[in-house]
Order: sequence, then C-alpha cells, then structure tokens
Amino acid sequence: MAKRPNYLLGFGERLTESVEIKGGGGDKLPPYPFEESKERLARMLDTTVSALYSLPESACPNGETVASITLHPEYFAKSHYPGGLLRETGLRNVGSRSLTVKPEKRSRGREPEDMVTTQLFVAGARSSFERFAQSLPGWSATRSESKHLAAIEEIAAVDPASRVKPLPNEEAVPLEVVLHASESRRDQFIVRGFRSYLEELGLEADMERLFFAGRLCFLRMSAPPAITEKIAQYSFLRVLRQMPKLRVTHPILRGNPPRPREAEFPDGEPTDPNLRVAVFDGGIPDGSPLLAWADAHNVPGIGDPHPDLLWHGETVTSALLFGSPDEGALDKPVCHVDHYRVLDTDSESDPFELHDVLERITTVLDTRPYEFVSLSIGPTLEVDDEEVHAWTAVLDERLSEGRCLATIAAGNTGNEPEDPVLRPWRVQVPSDCVNALTVGASDRKSGEWNRAPYSSRGPGRSPGIVKPDLVTFGGSDTERFWVCDPDTPGRLITTAGTSYAAPSVMRDAATVRAHFGSVLSPLAIKALLIHSTEDGGHTKDQVGWGRLMSDPDSLVTCPDGCARIVYQDEITASKFRRIRIPMPRDGLEGDVYITATFCFATDVDPEHPGNYTRSGLSVVFRPDMTKFSNQEAVHPARADFFQPAKLYPDEQELRSDAHKWETCLHAHRRKRSTSLNQPVFDIHYNARSQGHGDSAPHRIRYALAITVEAPRVKDLYDRIVRAYPALLEPLKPVIELPVRL
Repeated sequence: MAKRPNYLLGFGERLTESVEIKGGGGDKLPPYPFEESKERLARMLDTTVSALYSLPESACPNGETVASITLHPEYFAKSHYPGGLLRETGLRNVGSRSLTVKPEKRSRGREPEDMVTTQLFVAGARSSFERFAQSLPGWSATRSESKHLAAIEEIAAVDPASRVKPLPNEEAVPLEVVLHASESRRDQFIVRGFRSYLEELGLEADMERLFFAGRLCFLRMSAPPAITEKIAQYSFLRVLRQMPKLRVTHPILRGNPPRPREAEFPDGEPTDPNLRVAVFDGGIPDGSPLLAWADAHNVPGIGDPHPDLLWHGETVTSALLFGSPDEGALDKPVCHVDHYRVLDTDSESDPFELHDVLERITTVLDTRPYEFVSLSIGPTLEVDDEEVHAWTAVLDERLSEGRCLATIAAGNTGNEPEDPVLRPWRVQVPSDCVNALTVGASDRKSGEWNRAPYSSRGPGRSPGIVKPDLVTFGGSDTERFWVCDPDTPGRLITTAGTSYAAPSVMRDAATVRAHFGSVLSPLAIKALLIHSTEDGGHTKDQVGWGRLMSDPDSLVTCPDGCARIVYQDEITASKFRRIRIPMPRDGLEGDVYITATFCFATDVDPEHPGNYTRSGLSVVFRPDMTKFSNQEAVHPARADFFQPAKLYPDEQELRSDAHKWETCLHAHRRKRSTSLNQPVFDIHYNARSQGHGDSAPHRIRYALAITVEAPRVKDLYDRIVRAYPALLEPLKPVIELPVRL
C-alpha cells in the first residue's frame, strides 16, 4: 500500500501571539548647529522666493507653486519628517523622490560623502514661501519647529529642465505628463490650471482621459521638444516624458525550430471548473481549440483584432492551460480562462494606445474582481528609480489588499547593450509592481539552468529590489517552449519569452488552489511559490529569488525529514507578533535547515517613489528562548536571518532602510540543532504615509511559509504534528491532481 503523502501543514497562525517590545534610540547630533542651520537656510529661501516670483502667473494656479526641500541624508527616516515645520509655514507635501547628494557637513565631524536621501516637493502660496523667508531670521532655538531645521540640507525652486526626460528630436513628440494632483475636488484647480496654461502656449492635452493614482495625475498630449521646457515651468508638473509604446512580444527564437507536433487535446471540463483566471492580451481567434476551456471577451470600445496580436494571445493562453507539454498529449487544464482582448489594430501604431489599454484592464478589474490574473503585456519601458509609471501605480493600487495574485512577465530586454545609465535590460514596467509576482524566464525546465538570455533582469525599483521575483522555464535556443499553433489548430509549435513563463507560473498557482481549495489565499500561494525556488548559484539580479522548482511535490508535500508550514494572518501597525517555528518536543539532532518566506500586500504612495510602500515588516529571529545577550535583556538574543545587507553588492544607491519595506523576504539558514530551543520570529509592522508616520494605518495581511529540515530525523513531520495537536493540521486536498506542474 502506497504511503500517504505528508501534505502541507496549515493554520500556522495558531502558533502566533502578541508581544510587547520596547524600542530604543535617542536624539541625533545635528550636522549643523542651530544658528548655522538658520543662516544657511535663510539664504536659500531668499533665492528660492525670487525664483518662484519669476514664474509666469499662469504657471502658478491660484497663486500656488511647488519648491523642493532636500533632507540631510542622516534625517531621511520617517521619524525625522519635518511635518511641524510645513504646518507652521503653510506648506504641504505633494510628493518626493530619492536622490544622491553630498552634504556640506556630517555629524560628529565625519567627512562628507555621496549619500542617498529624500527630496520633498512642497506646495503652497508664493506668499507662504515669502513669509517663511522673512520670519526665519527671528526664530529661536526653543521654538518647536526649529528642531526640523537641522534635517534640511537644501531648499530650492524646482528647475523646469529637471522635470523633462530626454526626448527625440522630432516635430511633435507624444508625451506623457504627470501632475502633482489627486482625484479629489481640492486638486481640481491644478488640472484646470494646466489646461489654461497650455492654451496660452497654443497647446492642448487630452483632458478627457486622465489616470489618477495616489496624488498623481497622468495625461497625454503632443508637443515639439523645443517647447517642453516652457511646459515644465508649470509649478505642479512632476515629470514630462515621451509616451512609451506598448510592449507586445513577437517570437524571439533564432535558428531552425523543431518540427511541429500533433496535439492530443483532453476531453471535458477543467479539473476545477469553478476556478477562473483572467488574462489580458491580444485575443483568441475564432475556431481555436482553446475555446473549450477559455472564454474570449472583447472589452467595450475595442477595435478590430490584429492577426499578430491574436497569435500572441492564443499562445499565452495555451501556456496557462497546458504549460509546455513534453509530448503531444496535453494534460487536462486546471481552470477556466477569461481572456479579455485589450489589444487591437491600433495597439502597435497609435502612440497613445498605452493609456487606452490600461483603461480597458482597469475597467474589467473594477467591475469583476479576480483572485488570479496573468499579464504578459505592458509599456516598452525599463523601470525608473525616480518615477513610478501609471501602469505600475494603477495596478499596485488594485492589488493592495492581497486578495488577488497577479503574475506579470518581466520583459524580454535581457540582451540589450550594457548601458550603465539607461540600463535598458532592467525589468519592464509594470514588472516593478510590489504587490504582483514578477516572472522571468530560465533556459531549461530541469537540470543545470541559467537565466534565458532574453529575460529582463534586476534590480527592480526600491523598495522591490528583488525583481523578477522568480524565474521559470520560458523557452530558449537550448530547449523550446511548446504552445498550440494559432495558424494550424490541432498542432503544437515552439516559441519563447517571459510572456510564456508568467502564465506557466500562474498555472502552477492555479494548481495549488485547485488542489487545496480556498483554504490557501492568493497571498499564501504567492509565498509558497517564492518559497519553492532554488537559486542555482545565480545572483538575484539575474533570477530574483530563484527558479521555481521543477518537482511539483515541493509545493504541496513534505519529504522525509522535512515539515513545511503555512501561516496566514493579519497584523496591526506598531504591534509585534511572535511566531513560533515548530519543533518536536523531544528535540532534534544534527544540522537543521530553516527556510522562511514572508509575503504581504500594501497600499502605495506613487508620488513618493523612494517611500513607495506604506507598510513594512521588521523581522527578528530568536533561535533560543532561554538565552539572553546580557542580564538586563528583556527578550532572548537575536541572530541573523533576514539580514539587512544590500541585496546587490554593486547597488550603491540602495537606501539603508529599504529592506524594511520590501513586500517579500526570503532566506535559508543552517543551524546546529543544539542552538535551537523554541525558536521564534518576532515581527513588527511599520506603517508610513507620504514618507512619514501614518496616523491611521490599516491592518495588513501577511503570509509566511516555513520549512524545517533535519536530514537525520526521518519522521520529523510526524513528530511536529504530534507536538502541536489541534493547532497544526495537514491541509486536505479537495481535488486530486494528475497534472504535471
């Protein structure tokens, strides 16, 4: 009789409890004495006010304008945010960005050096800036707002040229304009003012199709490059850049392809007929055999289909339904697919199609919530460290509750030239979504493997440095990816691209959901997918956390000497939770390997790229609850696990606190069994808004996967189950799956 598999252990959240942990820290020694701070800032303010009053009246709607305040690099943490200073001077923060500066001085006499900090964009009436300049010389050190002066390195008017990204030398360039304006009524004067300002310049923008994300407004227009600096004089303009084209992947294989195979399609409904995955792409042609499991939808207002885009849409859907079959016989699909055609004949020729496609996607997501979404299209644009693109911001907002798992193709620019400035080989927008799962491609299914040469690579945009999150087989010259042939129904052909890797991972996610049912949330499945990766010795900029293991059992079962536990819980801001790592009552022997993966979803602030995520988890590992670092210690000694070291050794611009705000943490550690005694993780939920403390944060959902391996303890799984009766439970499959992942 075959041994019953040891399935995942669920309900790990029953092993958690709230704890009280007091923080430390004290006052900082300022780099500039008070009088010096006041004098240097007063000079800057005088220059700033002169520059602001030199702007055209029409560039300052309602008499308001925007200037920049650069924080000293030692004061970029949210606790040093100069909120009291802004309130006192009648100014408000409308956005920020990270930048590298060399301060005039550092505290304790240290030598100045290039350091990462935050530049705030602050808005207010020009008269408010003027009053600030006039009153500052009279401030005393005892004034409450004076403590913020030491946090400021520079105050300046925004240089209009800094708002314009490089543009081609053409007669009229399609532009994407980003304004510091939210959708609220209080910011309508900014959008109206921009329309009026453009009319004075003899220009117009499409004011009917606006995208709002956070406190940013995205719109489109055309203009000659020669006039863009005048446009950039508008005070509330954030950035002006060329409108990127839509990224649609065409076949990228080189050389002679293998001969097509005849496909043997399965019969009947998918394994889980109630499970549906949304795909947004180029459509599925009439008469396709995939329509037995995929429903084709044309979104309202869509134009005629394009043959090349139909080809892409069908092959992407094939990858989700069947993966890359080793032979002509296809496994039964796991789920139904709702394929929404969001691309048409204008998609590759219309320079403004990018906004139309995003609107089509959001219309569907806002009217029909999905738990699983696969996306293999987006802008032809590498991620930008200084700015968040509309696609990223809009999608992240819709994924912020953690109720939907979206897989996004990383892009196929990995072979682009090694340009150290533009870095065109980086993952493509919207692969920098922190609430999505970004998928790159490996060149082989199993055995020795590498990143597929075409697969776009990291780093991502902080926080979200580890992008792609993972890689999986996407086809290569070495090994081909097989899909259903759109031109000859009933036949299989080969292709390659991250367009196929992303739906393949979604197929694995759907398999896990179908296997265990709704007991596992999309967020928990995301954690399991990242948890089940192997890096193969490759660096994170190449493969993220690693390649999804080719062994399907690694996702859903535990081999001898191993126990895998899933936690699904919520945590409140500023609170600590203690998470027990399960261990047998009678201890262990030999080496013990612990792998842990935290994933959570978060609200975002698109206008603050350097402080993009509004939630973060600080995690402390305590291996022995009986050992303390000293006699005064209240809590057991900590040890390294999720180290706050730089994720990329050559990524000099990584902020020192960025690891706290990553939405995924993953690590593997070897410990001696004698060093483990009731080990725990203590987690703390950090909350921020607009880059500073959040006065009304939400509870956030998180998922945690922990694997404990003790090779010398073959019955580890059973011993852990016995140690936690009525707490940990093996997850029971609701559907047996003969599907090969």
